Amino acid sequence: MEANDKIKVIKGIGEKTEKLFYKLGIETVQDLLEHYPRGYEEFERPVMISSIAEGATMAIEASITMTPKIKRIRNLQIVSVQVKDASGVMNLTWFNMPFLQKTLHSGYHYIFRGKVIRKNGVLVMEQPGIYERENYYKLLKIMQPIYPLTQGVTNTMISKSIKQVLSEIDLAKDYIPKPVAKEYQLMDRTKAIKEVHFPKDRDSMMKARQRLVFDEFFLYSLALRKLKAKKTVSLSEYRMTVCEECEELIQSLPYSLTGAQLRVWQEIRQDLQSEYVMNRLIQGDVGSGKTVLAILALIMAVKNGCQACFMVPTEVLAKQHYRSLEDIARQFGFSISLLVGSMTAKEKREAYERIKSHKTDIIIGTHALIQEKVEYDRLGLVITDEQHRFGVKQREALMNKGGNPHVLVMSATPIPRTLAIILYGDLDISIVDELPAQRLPIKNCVVDTNYRPKAYRFIAKQVEEGRQSYVICPMVEESEEVEAENVMEYTQRLQEELPTGISVEYLHGKMKPKDKNEVMERFAEGEIQVLVSTTVVEVGVNVPNATVMMVENAERFGLAQLHQLRGRVGRGKHQSYCIFVCGSSSKDAWERLEILNKSNDGFFIASEDLKLRGPGDIFGIRQSGDMDFKLGDIYNDASILKVAAEAVKSLKDEEVDGIFEKNPYLEEHILNRNSNTL
Repeated sequence: MEANDKIKVIKGIGEKTEKLFYKLGIETVQDLLEHYPRGYEEFERPVMISSIAEGATMAIEASITMTPKIKRIRNLQIVSVQVKDASGVMNLTWFNMPFLQKTLHSGYHYIFRGKVIRKNGVLVMEQPGIYERENYYKLLKIMQPIYPLTQGVTNTMISKSIKQVLSEIDLAKDYIPKPVAKEYQLMDRTKAIKEVHFPKDRDSMMKARQRLVFDEFFLYSLALRKLKAKKTVSLSEYRMTVCEECEELIQSLPYSLTGAQLRVWQEIRQDLQSEYVMNRLIQGDVGSGKTVLAILALIMAVKNGCQACFMVPTEVLAKQHYRSLEDIARQFGFSISLLVGSMTAKEKREAYERIKSHKTDIIIGTHALIQEKVEYDRLGLVITDEQHRFGVKQREALMNKGGNPHVLVMSATPIPRTLAIILYGDLDISIVDELPAQRLPIKNCVVDTNYRPKAYRFIAKQVEEGRQSYVICPMVEESEEVEAENVMEYTQRLQEELPTGISVEYLHGKMKPKDKNEVMERFAEGEIQVLVSTTVVEVGVNVPNATVMMVENAERFGLAQLHQLRGRVGRGKHQSYCIFVCGSSSKDAWERLEILNKSNDGFFIASEDLKLRGPGDIFGIRQSGDMDFKLGDIYNDASILKVAAEAVKSLKDEEVDGIFEKNPYLEEHILNRNSNTL
């Protein structure tokens, strides 16, 4: 068995199962090995009933005192039973498991393990597992992996497949030089892959994960170094001159640009005037005014006889930018076109023709901008949103159409500068570190779940005043494994809780793109007043009328991600508010959220978050979703990122060449893995 074999070589994976695995991004044996656990089930020793605690997952050893009862509520069948030990009695409940009424008998003795919750003032264990004493005690020493799943794929299926692969594949090949592995005391790679899936204890799992995260960051830094070595500074085909229209736009704005905006505009202008191709990243907090800098760059390119592209992550945002640029286009006498996937074949053909014949100057769109059928005429500038890091493949796609455009990447992700230099080492970095004076600071609060009724009344009042609200939930559907508010149920609850006449709808990543776009457009147009969503709204829609952001289970998100979500409000002239609902009683969770409560500065928040995170906080909250690392997270694993980058920096050129010569597949593997990032 080889790493790049298709997964159908694995026993038990037929055509049907193969398609289900594809939904999880698992197509090859290598993909399966890199489908890492999102956590582990660790079985604890049973406690006495009198010692159980609300909110914890615990085990009790008890005997059944009665025949189980079944209660039916709508489509739900609830089985309940009372159990006892020497210290007291407790109620257990199961949902939609009616067969338990026949299998659980009064007087029988079991170990029950489940989540303890409070219902009607009484502690209850919900949906507990049922174990024979002997079998349960065998599990005490085992850390059982819990994998990300999709409908039709069980944890057992993935676990069983990985065990088979590990017994048959040769993992001996290691691309980390031995001196590097020795210096940084890295676990052997073969052992690390086995231990991350089936660890013998927590210490082994931590060391295994550290090794695999180091690998990801090491390979990323290695590829970046290789790219920089290949990419000598390119001479610009589109050397530009300053145009008076940019100054006219600045003077016509209803506000003054901040000192930071003026400084960064000067850096962009110098790049476009220089003899070399621009590769610049603009980092700026949410609301710092990066878009106006993009517009100035677009105008400068157009007035120098070039075409320019503005690539954004969603169709809704592309349409919003298109509409907002129409007036400026008329004012300065240039033409703009929209190019998105949902356009009809005829609309696309007409757009292609306008672009090819240079009848349009600025093209705004999604990834459709770099598809094969698009032909540009003197494409001098490409501006991309951070979700579209303009990587090697995209650059090659455009260069094949002719030309080597200037590139400007915009990012609102608050990455501390030290990490940004490592991650974006091939770009010059500009930071917009000042918010416009006219922008009202968002008012924040961190509350527990008891605050919900008050929050709903506040949302209703804001809607009454003509405003709109977001409610963010961490999950799409209810899960037995995780207690968290979910989009589908929450929408139904809000529809019942809020006054009749308030339009409440949901949005999540599993919806079809067409349906997602439709919901986002209707929210942007004000037809939907309250949008219940997962983090898909983190980027991609601008609704100045939205003034409330309520985040359920806020403790389940990283602070950087929460700050990005908060950036969806506060975009208009009205005061905006952010309500972080914490569903945990953990002191650490509340301390973390208090950072957000006290500050609206994304860079400060990211730095504070790094300080709070210890090396043990590893399967917690993943924040850097825009970076294509399977296991590593640039926030949680910042220290490993720095060490791996140092290790690559210390290598001689011949050592770098040697790694790629010994592993010819490696360069392509890294580029494919990080296609959105490198």
